[in-house]
Amino acid sequence: MNDTTDSLAQLHVRNATPRDVSAIRALFVRAYAGSGVSSYSAAMLRGQINKFPEGQFVAEYQDDDGGRLIGFCSSFLVSGDIALKPHGWNWITGSGYASRHDPEGDYLYGMEVCVDPEYRGLRIGQRLYDERKKLVQSQALKGIIYGGRLPTLDSALTREEGAYESPQAYVDAVVEGRERDPVLTFQLRNDFQVIGLMPGYWPEDKQSRGYGVHLLWRNPHAPDEEEEARAKHYGGRLMDTVRVATVQYQQRRVKSFDEFLDMLRYFVDVTSDYRADFCVFPELFSLQLLSMEDQELSPAEAIEALTRYTDPIKEALREMAMRYNINIIGGSHPTKMPNGRVENICYICLRDGEVHEQAKIHPTPNEVYWWNIEGGHELAAVNTDCGPIGVLICYDAEFPELARYLVDQGANIIFVPFCTDERQSYLRVRYCGQARAVENQCYVVLSGNCGNLPNVANMDIQYAQSCILTPCDFPFARDGIAADTTPNVETVAFADLGLKALREARNSGTVQNLKDRRHDLYTTIWRER
Repeated sequence: MNDTTDSLAQLHVRNATPRDVSAIRALFVRAYAGSGVSSYSAAMLRGQINKFPEGQFVAEYQDDDGGRLIGFCSSFLVSGDIALKPHGWNWITGSGYASRHDPEGDYLYGMEVCVDPEYRGLRIGQRLYDERKKLVQSQALKGIIYGGRLPTLDSALTREEGAYESPQAYVDAVVEGRERDPVLTFQLRNDFQVIGLMPGYWPEDKQSRGYGVHLLWRNPHAPDEEEEARAKHYGGRLMDTVRVATVQYQQRRVKSFDEFLDMLRYFVDVTSDYRADFCVFPELFSLQLLSMEDQELSPAEAIEALTRYTDPIKEALREMAMRYNINIIGGSHPTKMPNGRVENICYICLRDGEVHEQAKIHPTPNEVYWWNIEGGHELAAVNTDCGPIGVLICYDAEFPELARYLVDQGANIIFVPFCTDERQSYLRVRYCGQARAVENQCYVVLSGNCGNLPNVANMDIQYAQSCILTPCDFPFARDGIAADTTPNVETVAFADLGLKALREARNSGTVQNLKDRRHDLYTTIWRER
């Protein structure tokens, strides 16, 4: 273990935040070295933190050399009706995203605990378990359930002398004190009881031969049913209502960059006056700047011209977001990257001054033909003061895996800036947006262009009917449409989106698409670069 005798050294246990994701991944690699267990992806960790931030803890060691994250545990709420039955890790955790988190769950499910091997003498595991128990008692839960590892099981079954005849025999020996297991023995000392052995719980855990020990800790202070109903207080982190404004923006010729910004500022000002939390602009709305040219530019010339405006557009949107106290989903802007690639990027400007970028993953054939646009490689939920959101630019909304990936990361609202030239193209985006809202039990906001831009390649005509879509269930609008616009008319549509209604639908709705996924059969895996 590292020298921890420095009198200035400090050890803190706190809730994890999205800023800890990289450090948690590095810790996981150190903790599971040689086990064959793969690390969590950044998206999985974001999903865990976004869905239930109160249940994610990190231990941070600080000394003269700086801070180092040396422990992590992840938890979510679950119904005992589900977790007390035999199950697999992928199924119960939603393939690592904590997708089965139930705000009305009566048990805490322990998804992960890992500790830096160089700091295991500091009782980090004990500290993390203590935090879990405090959380259970503060939220009046019945207890903690999870599947524990057996990291010495494989060696206990294959050693030359005294090998056990079965995994159950090994577990029995540990419970009776005749054998010591570094994980199970620790859990038994923490008053957990074994309620079973689950084969195939985590197949990639070769040291445990895929087995998990089904463990339960009962809260000795658990209230009766009447007290429990009074004590629960879930969901306080998120606002109850988010007001969204989608701008159906008319493309018209402009004479200067300042005139273009004046138009944007007008809509930001209007939506801010209506106290909207988000103002959404359409895909490729910045191509309006090419109308200042006297003649139609070649594709290469158009991209070079637009690239000159990239930084000024970002800075202008950031300044508007802060000045007008509104989060801006900045449509999209074809951007030449430092390595020469051209990507179609949405700039997400939050009212606290942060700027995030989301590239279009799937460029359309027209984008490839006209501007040689290439697809991006990353897709991440963005944390805002209204909860996590995601952005899928136009064509991306037609690929269901992407929306599911964002929702697994905690996104409640998916914004879809789009640009379509005629009705069939528009309806592909519209119908897919509605499908994404239903299958992910989330809100989907579409924002498109109308009008025309002569002498601007691929922007001759526009068709749009911007809208704000909901799941189809009793808490929402009858037809799954919270707001709609008149086609091809410059306008703004508003809607108040209830996050509490969304949580209720996901956990107790007529259908529960997220809960009912067969994680034992299929999942979405993002291949990180």
